[in-house]
Amino acid sequence: MSLPYITDQYRITFPDPEDSEDGIVCYGGNLSPGVLLSALEQGIFPWYKTPEPIIWWSPDPRFVILRECFHIPKRLKRYIKKSSLDITMDKAFKQVINNCAGITRKNQNGTWITPEMEEAYCELHRLGYAHSVEAWNKDVLAGGLYGVLLGNIFIGESMFSLESNASHFAFVRFAEFFFKSGGRLIDSQVYTENICAFGGKNISRQAYLRLLKDNTRDSQFCTNLFPFPE
Repeated sequence: MSLPYITDQYRITFPDPEDSEDGIVCYGGNLSPGVLLSALEQGIFPWYKTPEPIIWWSPDPRFVILRECFHIPKRLKRYIKKSSLDITMDKAFKQVINNCAGITRKNQNGTWITPEMEEAYCELHRLGYAHSVEAWNKDVLAGGLYGVLLGNIFIGESMFSLESNASHFAFVRFAEFFFKSGGRLIDSQVYTENICAFGGKNISRQAYLRLLKDNTRDSQFCTNLFPFPE
């Protein structure tokens, strides 16, 4: 798939995810804002490693947290009560994504957050689509997460912790506010133990695409949700 640079004001049509083989929708293209937003709005996301071409995925099933399923583990509740960390949003997006790219993860060899991906999501942040949540120990970044907000759906991309439970605290504070503000679903894309602990569950790709369509019509939600009240 060969494409020119496309701004966030335009959209393209990807192949139907329901016709994908093993979750792979297509290859190639670029990560310009219009291409990346077109993919996300159609239930598709990039996931690849350099020097591979961009691989566009739409897995079946999809791993998500529905508003009615979200819960906080008891042990984490105790930690949050005692913690002195401060939580902010959109204060250090570039630092958050850079840390997510550099963190060592169990059973992962290298990172899928390539320099090209970092640049693309920083551009989405500049345009108001991508957001970060930060956990601070005084003035030092202790953990955080980032993702893309589309209507009433937050597509979580990655998180990191430099202190135990810092990213979990940031996630809880965000998720509580997101769901209370009318958010419908947090998309983890694929299964992770972290998200499972908060009520994550598999739903069919068809169900996800239907929820995506029904909950991305209200663009005003993005304006109302951010910035997060400190």
